[in-house]
Amino acid sequence: MTQTLAPPLTAKMAGVVDRMARAHQAPYYTLTPAQAKAAYEKGASVLEVPKPQLARVEDFAIPARDGHALPARLYAPSQARLPVLLFFHGGGFTVGSIATHDTLCRVLSEKSGCAVVSVDYRLAPEHKFPTASNDAWDACLFVAKSATELRLDGSRLALGGDSAGGTLAAVCAILARDAGLPVALQMLFYPGTTSHQDTASHHRFADGPLLGEPLITWFFAQYLNSQAERDDWRFAPLNAEDVEGVAPAWIGLAECDPVVDEGIAYADKLRATGVPVDLEIYRGVIHEFVKMGRAIPEALQAQADAARALKEALQP
Repeated sequence: MTQTLAPPLTAKMAGVVDRMARAHQAPYYTLTPAQAKAAYEKGASVLEVPKPQLARVEDFAIPARDGHALPARLYAPSQARLPVLLFFHGGGFTVGSIATHDTLCRVLSEKSGCAVVSVDYRLAPEHKFPTASNDAWDACLFVAKSATELRLDGSRLALGGDSAGGTLAAVCAILARDAGLPVALQMLFYPGTTSHQDTASHHRFADGPLLGEPLITWFFAQYLNSQAERDDWRFAPLNAEDVEGVAPAWIGLAECDPVVDEGIAYADKLRATGVPVDLEIYRGVIHEFVKMGRAIPEALQAQADAARALKEALQP
């Protein structure tokens, strides 16, 4: 079988990748999880757009099923009772936080006119599978139930996230369908959806840039208790038996990304059961690009596209 060539990066994306290489940062998979968390926090906002100032930015806590208090942050462009996007950050279930995705959540809130609630679900290796998906679902139920106290419109709810956070949003969309909880949209930036890294794009981008096979393997080694858990649909939503009737999806993928093929496969799985899907593939960019708005025009486009999808799905 001939290996298809990797598509070229845009000139600006190639410039960013080159600057990353010249910085000689130790790869996360050579660090301890605590060091990786700190390194990601330090570098997360380097290429972000300026932080939008919003009318409401409020920190609060969400009770998980075991009594743990999950930190959460609410963003809103006005004091009105707004529809809400529940957002889960990326980071391979191991790194990332409310802080690392603060600017992205502010941008989505400002551009869509909706509120955003960002959740600090618990991370590996201290909290292994299925803690992250349990925390995400507990947050979903809490926001729907406590919307009035939070001055939100719980009848108009969207779920979203990037990378591992996109996985969590897709899982919650299925759980919401099963629970009879109405969800207007699932907004998935380059979600992980498959059990194993065996698609053509995983082979094509095994060496990255940024996200490659060694880092993906390291992330999942932190998160999973066993290889058998890879087949659980809460880790790999492509394994879900039935996705009929889940929320409509907006899916934004990076062309030069190991997980692009599984994002397309998930879009196809949803469409096959009649779920409306808006699939956007941003050419010549890599995983994590949506947080690079200062350097990458495609990031600004993806932010605007996602915000427009949110606005259309959530506004009356």
